[in-house]
Amino acid sequence: MNSRTITKSSLFGLIVAVLSLSSVQAADSKPNILLIMADDLGYTDLGSFGGEIETQHIDALAAEGVRFVNFHTSVSCSPTRSMLMSGTDNHIAGLGNMGELLTPEQEGKPGYEGYLNERVVTLAEVLRGGGYHTYMAGKWHLGDEPEHYPHARGFERSFSMLQGGASHWSDMTGLQASIQRVAKYVLDNKELDELPRDFYSSRSYADFLIEAIRENRGDGKPFFAYFAPTAAHDPVHAPEPWLSKYRGRYDAGYEALKTDRIAGAKRLGVVPEGSPAPGLHPRTKPWASLNVEEKAIESRIMEAYAGMIENMDYHIGRIITFLKDIGEYDNTVIIFTSDNGPNPLTAEEYPGNAGSEWMKQFDNSFENIGRPGSFVGIGLGWASASAGPLDYFKLTTGEGGIRTPLIVAGPGVAGARQVDSFTYVTDIMPTLLEIAGIPHPATYQGREVERMRGHSLVAVTSGAAANTYAKDALIGGEMIGGRWMRKGDFKAVLVSNEGVAFGDGVWKLYNVSNDPGETKNLSAKHPKIFAELKSAWDKYAVDVGVVQPAQ
Repeated sequence: MNSRTITKSSLFGLIVAVLSLSSVQAADSKPNILLIMADDLGYTDLGSFGGEIETQHIDALAAEGVRFVNFHTSVSCSPTRSMLMSGTDNHIAGLGNMGELLTPEQEGKPGYEGYLNERVVTLAEVLRGGGYHTYMAGKWHLGDEPEHYPHARGFERSFSMLQGGASHWSDMTGLQASIQRVAKYVLDNKELDELPRDFYSSRSYADFLIEAIRENRGDGKPFFAYFAPTAAHDPVHAPEPWLSKYRGRYDAGYEALKTDRIAGAKRLGVVPEGSPAPGLHPRTKPWASLNVEEKAIESRIMEAYAGMIENMDYHIGRIITFLKDIGEYDNTVIIFTSDNGPNPLTAEEYPGNAGSEWMKQFDNSFENIGRPGSFVGIGLGWASASAGPLDYFKLTTGEGGIRTPLIVAGPGVAGARQVDSFTYVTDIMPTLLEIAGIPHPATYQGREVERMRGHSLVAVTSGAAANTYAKDALIGGEMIGGRWMRKGDFKAVLVSNEGVAFGDGVWKLYNVSNDPGETKNLSAKHPKIFAELKSAWDKYAVDVGVVQPAQ
């Protein structure tokens, strides 16, 4: 009896000791990282940023974490993703222009390789070298040759669509008749000839990421999981029940939606209550001028777009639930953002598509919008509305093109807060390396690599600091002829009149703190600041090696 009592007592003590040791080890272990980058998401496409689309899982992260409302990217996909993965400017990392849009003047120039070059070391390479498992699922767009695959740039497991966009179903249809009729997918280092018949982008990428994390669970190593869904990039595709959920919601048109989104953003404090409201882009066809059939088609496109975004949120929720189920959620830092603003192009506006035989394969009837075999984009009106209180959209240097949601949640984050100060996509890599306790190397695999130009957000996310950048810091960017330079609350910007030509090609000055919609040009009122920022942009262009197309 006494012997049995002693045995039970000893066993109890052993259990307590083991649990205590496990608790200490968990506290001392490196956190997991889940990095989520949506594709072409509008500034107010989330409920937590003022929209009506039900994004409960992302909004829950915003509620418990830090919501950055002044976060910036490039104007389009691959330049932003190059900065995300390198922590430095896209002109240094190899995507001074999208590979699909390189001009004769840019081809062969340093920083215009059209893929993530060897001058940089990737976030995945550094984290993997520091003891992390590295997984990726979704859009890569940083090179489509084997030496540029995610597998070759630090991801031990990856299931990726390598190019700019594609059908969200299994048909692998690309975006452009002239250069990308069929999209390219890879599983680790193997190109895929076909996708599973039941493939749908957000669900299938989430499935892969969950299984990749599960495979190595319990081996003591933390993971870095990069989830890069192709939602909400066109073609606008959504499965049921999401496809039909928003039926009738957008029948009032895009002017009404922009008004609602602006009011929602102000109500949540995402933008100042008194900030002026920008209108729709002047080339937008007024809703009242559309006939009944045109209105029905336009409404259906936006319904499908909203369903696609809510579906993406649902699968983000699946990943989060999985992390909770395996006991890793509380030790996982989660970052959510988008690569740029909403896409204003329709399918016919992609180079080579209009009037092509290739475009004739698609069934864009009212009944088929959002289903397999359709190819529509949201176009100018809905893109303007999607940007809410911001002006412009993807492909432009207006705030609607380069200001996107950023949410950071998890261990070490002093949550339930909003941060209004400027932050940039180059800040993500230094933030995650600081969280992981891994320094950025000066050399990698025997070659020197460029330094990171971004700044860690850890002091801000922890609550120790209010700003990432000093008030007199100068930060700028360039893409497709568009230019911008920031100093404090002021932004000098030139929205390009080249290519699709959404702008006028004229420099302007705005105070984007109280006028995020860029409605009041202050260049005449503040000529010294205006001149300083334009001069700073010229220096930036020389510093990073901007190559302008011939005029």
